[in-house]
Amino acid sequence: MSLDLKLIKMLTDHYWLKHDTVVDKISFKGRTFFNKYERIDKMLTTAIQMQHRRGDIMVAHSLINKRNQVENIVIDYNGRDPERFYHRAQLLLREEGYLNFTAYKTKTEGHLHVYIHKGHTTLQEAVQLGKTLSMKLAAKQPKQWRMYPNDEQPPEYQILNIPYDVYAKERGASFAKHM
Repeated sequence: MSLDLKLIKMLTDHYWLKHDTVVDKISFKGRTFFNKYERIDKMLTTAIQMQHRRGDIMVAHSLINKRNQVENIVIDYNGRDPERFYHRAQLLLREEGYLNFTAYKTKTEGHLHVYIHKGHTTLQEAVQLGKTLSMKLAAKQPKQWRMYPNDEQPPEYQILNIPYDVYAKERGASFAKHM
């Protein structure tokens, strides 16, 4: 598995396995969600990640830990112009003071997951930061993304498929002292 996935600091005490059929029906804030992911309370091992990478199974990881904290705020971009989107997102993130983030390619061509490596952040704060970033990004381009974590979906939906390859990464700690 790619060493760059270590940057995500994925929760590995469990994982989510995608099925072809609905596994669970969830009521949340007056809406019904049909979940195709089953929570597996076993270690997310390198072997499982390799099966995912080969396409044998589809595996997702949770963003929220047991203490209701997150390590990453994620922009799930589902548009048609990843270069333009990443360029704008990169400029905004730097401007907002986020110096460590990584964009990963997903299974779908042109879609990106931009992981903003925030470190121990409460779920409430992460949701609020995500809303603020999304609003600022939406001022510059059409909204073709969803923020994670969010308060519009149940906790079972605060998961993301394990990414396949790095699209681009930004490590600004070395030049942060010059800013």
